[in-house]
Amino acid sequence: MLTKMIGALVGGKLAQNAKNVGGPTGAAIGAAVPFLLARMSIPAMIAMGVGGYAVKKYIDKKDAGQPGPTKTSANVASIPQPKAT
Repeated sequence: MLTKMIGALVGGKLAQNAKNVGGPTGAAIGAAVPFLLARMSIPAMIAMGVGGYAVKKYIDKKDAGQPGPTKTSANVASIPQPKAT
């Protein structure tokens, strides 16, 4: 019971960072995770961890190729400021 409540709390927090998952959906997924992990074999857990790591690296590499916000050509410090008299 405690693992389901902790899983639901963590799933709800993770859902706040996800674009397509709402709070109740994240809580339901988080409550189901301890149940699924208890019934998975060790090789399946390792395969899921390696797969998640590979997907993260792929997404990071894809995002790194996209241009970021453009900088202005002149720095603020290089613009002459009017002197106060």
